[in-house]
Amino acid sequence: MVVLSKPIAAIAVFVSVVTAQSFQRLGTCPDLGCILPPDQADFLAGQRFDIRLEVHAPVNGTQATGNPNPDEKFEFTIERVGGHRGVLSGAKWFAVTEPKLEKWTFSWYEDYFARDAGTPSIVNVASKAFRKVFLDEAGEYKATLKYNGKQTVATWRVRDLQEERKTRNILFFIGDGMTTNMITAARLIGHKQKNGIYQTKMAMDQFPVLGHAMTHSIDSFITDSANSATALYSGHKSTVNALGVNVDSSTNVFDDPKVESIVELFYRVWRGHIGIVSTAAVADATPAALTAHTRDRGQAAYCVDSFLHGTKNYSWVDWDGPDVLFGGGAENFYPPSLGGKTYNNKDYYKEFADAGYGVYLNKTSLLQAPNDKRALGIFSVSHMSKWLDRNVYKENLKGQANHPSGNKGDALDQPGLKEMTLKAIDILHARSKADPRHSSQGWYLMSEAASIDKMMHVLDYDRALGELLELDDTITASIKKLEELGELSNTLIVVTADHGHGFDVMGSVDTKYLLSQKEDRKKRSAVGVYQQSGLSEYQNTGELTYNDGAHFPSNWSPRYALFAGLATGPDHRENYVVHENGPRLPAVNTPGRPANDYYANDKDAAGGFIVNGTLPTEEPQGVHSLTDVPVFAMGPCQELFGGVINNIDIFFNMANCLGLSRTAHGKGQDPIGN
Repeated sequence: MVVLSKPIAAIAVFVSVVTAQSFQRLGTCPDLGCILPPDQADFLAGQRFDIRLEVHAPVNGTQATGNPNPDEKFEFTIERVGGHRGVLSGAKWFAVTEPKLEKWTFSWYEDYFARDAGTPSIVNVASKAFRKVFLDEAGEYKATLKYNGKQTVATWRVRDLQEERKTRNILFFIGDGMTTNMITAARLIGHKQKNGIYQTKMAMDQFPVLGHAMTHSIDSFITDSANSATALYSGHKSTVNALGVNVDSSTNVFDDPKVESIVELFYRVWRGHIGIVSTAAVADATPAALTAHTRDRGQAAYCVDSFLHGTKNYSWVDWDGPDVLFGGGAENFYPPSLGGKTYNNKDYYKEFADAGYGVYLNKTSLLQAPNDKRALGIFSVSHMSKWLDRNVYKENLKGQANHPSGNKGDALDQPGLKEMTLKAIDILHARSKADPRHSSQGWYLMSEAASIDKMMHVLDYDRALGELLELDDTITASIKKLEELGELSNTLIVVTADHGHGFDVMGSVDTKYLLSQKEDRKKRSAVGVYQQSGLSEYQNTGELTYNDGAHFPSNWSPRYALFAGLATGPDHRENYVVHENGPRLPAVNTPGRPANDYYANDKDAAGGFIVNGTLPTEEPQGVHSLTDVPVFAMGPCQELFGGVINNIDIFFNMANCLGLSRTAHGKGQDPIGN
């Protein structure tokens, strides 16, 4: 009996009879012979990775050859172009036993017509996998798969990077979904201007190096947070929803070929100290991609376990867990007896405590935590509350049943990104300094402002910009903290985004006039463009009141609000008034209609006018866009991040600065000459 897997999405298929686009047979596999990592892959010398080889035999559909049996005697060879070893089999090249043959069947839809008709194409597969191999000489490599008298060739490049370490620490900020247009809008509402001149600037504005990163994924030109994080952390492009792997065609979401991340490298090479901070659930894609290896970002319980144990039975090193893990997602920590959804039904608060972590469930306890002990801080169920609700509309924190203990209470005492990041720096600094090998260890901290993206998805621009201003405030405070600790000159600081949204500001809206009109077309007359846009009113009600020296609007509900929006979205209403009762729900199911058919939510943006959506009707939120994202850098190696680069270059530049490239002849250097 043939067992069909779920249809697989991956890269376009280029054969003589069909070119797939919306649906693809397998990522980066242009022929019926597949090599993963694929053609054009870049590697760090010594970086561990897996190789998956597949030979496909389509049973039906436009790619069928008449032979439903894949070639099980395929051959795989590797050579270094211009090298002295010649052409060797994969087993001889890596000095390992020839992998066992694996076989399976999967299905996919060739296009929307096949999907609507329910007629999948079926593919039989023969496969082998090499695990935990590496290339340790810089240069170009040619990987060849021969099957059925044909061949597939992948050209790989091991980058020629210096092994000298130039920074002790890296502080890596990710504004999830953040674009230059959003930074511009945040600057407008958070900083005063006079006659077109800003009186103050964003912290990011003052970084000495600015670049732009391209965000295309490996098999689609629109990326998500999982595969973009994989690119940022490993230097390898991947597929939507994939964390730290190249996606193969098997049904197992954990057996895809893996690639070592920067924190795994940093720990293996230098035994460096690791910090992970996010305002999302810690098992969300951006934080999880540092340690998880699965093509399904939805495996949240496994992702939590990977922080502590690495990938089960497949750790790159004797992984000891990060020094710091802060964020939300309590439902993947407290046990099923309290309603949790945990890996193997364990209590992960206990698991972390037994491993020597202090466990903290609110801001008060976090700030009192000792700096010499590893720390787990989980502050809410799901994603953490937004800056606007924690600081302005505080009543929204009540009635959420999101207390991290699982007791169904409210998480009223949550830290913000700044408190979590500063505490993480204190802990990493103290633990690194106390280590006998302090000079050659240092630390790596990833800090994510996750809800810029999450609020853009639901068209809640005020909350998204509040999250962005919180990120900028955190950057300011972190620089000051590093100065106080004497570590600023030893720390590379990078600020970027994983992807963007098609957001911009086009003018202002007289919200009082808009809400007084009865007809939608007349309501649109409240929009002021060009000279009618006027000036920002977000700071006109007095001095800033939230944080000493911070820049946030003192008035979040001015009469003249931003005329802002996304390029695409679902059907929704707009009144351009801040949503005081909590994050938006722009589109909802309508009673009596299909469950995946979304219409404008009449209770959202009351009094506003209808904006017709342009997305498929099953999409209730806005989506990511193609835009390049900004890259800001200061500190050692800052010059590497200027200009237009690819998102994988961010990984290689950070790895270069940390001295993580380990070639066959390299001896390595202590950091910054120590």
